[in-house]
Amino acid sequence: MACMREEHGSKGKVGRDKVILAYSGGLDTSVAIRWIQEKYDLDVIAVAINVGQPPSGDDIIARAMRNGAIKAEFIDAKDEFVKEYIWPALKANAMYQNIYPLSTSIARPLIAKKLVEVAKREGAKYIAHGCTGKGNDQVRFDVGIVSMDPDLKIIAPIREWVMTRDEEIEYAEKNGIEIIVKRESPYSRDENLWGASCEAGVLEDAWVEPPKDVWVHTADPVDAPDLPEYIEIDFEKGIPVGINGKRMDGIEIIESLYTTAGTHGVGRIDHIEDRLIGIKSREVYECPAATVLITAHRALEAMTVTKDVIEFKRGIEQKFCELVYNGLWFGGLREPINAFIDGTQDYVTGTIRIKLHKGKCTVVGRRSPYSLYDTGLSTYGKGDNFDHTSAVGFIYCWGLPDRTAARARGKK
Repeated sequence: MACMREEHGSKGKVGRDKVILAYSGGLDTSVAIRWIQEKYDLDVIAVAINVGQPPSGDDIIARAMRNGAIKAEFIDAKDEFVKEYIWPALKANAMYQNIYPLSTSIARPLIAKKLVEVAKREGAKYIAHGCTGKGNDQVRFDVGIVSMDPDLKIIAPIREWVMTRDEEIEYAEKNGIEIIVKRESPYSRDENLWGASCEAGVLEDAWVEPPKDVWVHTADPVDAPDLPEYIEIDFEKGIPVGINGKRMDGIEIIESLYTTAGTHGVGRIDHIEDRLIGIKSREVYECPAATVLITAHRALEAMTVTKDVIEFKRGIEQKFCELVYNGLWFGGLREPINAFIDGTQDYVTGTIRIKLHKGKCTVVGRRSPYSLYDTGLSTYGKGDNFDHTSAVGFIYCWGLPDRTAARARGKK
């Protein structure tokens, strides 16, 4: 169960309706508290949900109260995030457009779920978030919330307000709102256990190389250690359970790999991504743990899962990615897809050895009690027990359709 810390301020106005604000402590949600009070005349309850983002330099809950919320809560949902969201994504080898490990996307349905739970407990009629009208998160939150409770109303101050980040900063300064974003650093960041994203500012120029200050969790591969580091990751039924022979829980594994792989410059992503609403967007991510674990999981599947299951699963994996990215976690299709994927993981147990070096993550060893790799069948040396004479009959049958077609067409 998620642990929770909360603070109470004033009781608000008598008879005033409440709104639950998804509060990150960033620029958008900080100014949204005041704007909602002015525009909608609602009491704001700020809810911050911990999915592994780095701790704030101050207490974001106390800051929410200082900025006008009548109540603020901090809900620790890291364990649930790993078990119910990250691990299903890992078993699906989830990489949107084969590049992005869904680090931001996969956290949104959990945050939406927690917001709805708080709204029901508090008797709130509204939920608010700080998403813009161009992004994917507005869809993930809006659709996720109404899929769980269609009677809740959505308020999106930044989408309705249509202000630039500089205008938001000016609004905050004018109204005495505490913010942590400065004009000289206009990046928009989102971070959790599975990865970090960074956008805005100079990154909007697709020709410009990301400046050094964009990268927070990964070393420049040029400056990474000259010597490679080898790690061994243990899996049971598709889920990582330990590193280098030491059994660890999910949060420990991810945090350990985040640091280790990041030190070697692994997990940097810079690409042009197709957003749901039709915009191509330049996205920069740091996903060291996700990069290593997906690489290792795929390698273990290649050793323990049959060819036809792997090939069929690849299409299902892409559908899973689309559902998560497009905000349809609660739509009804995701559950049976997860059930199928879980069924493919029964024998995905074993150990993968990874080499980390100068930004690269390479599989260099694998073993499993359920390995389908048979040295006696694959070797060209001593111990070869493959029946070579059977190849002639196999090739005859395999090529028979094409041979028949060639003869028929040749006559004409």
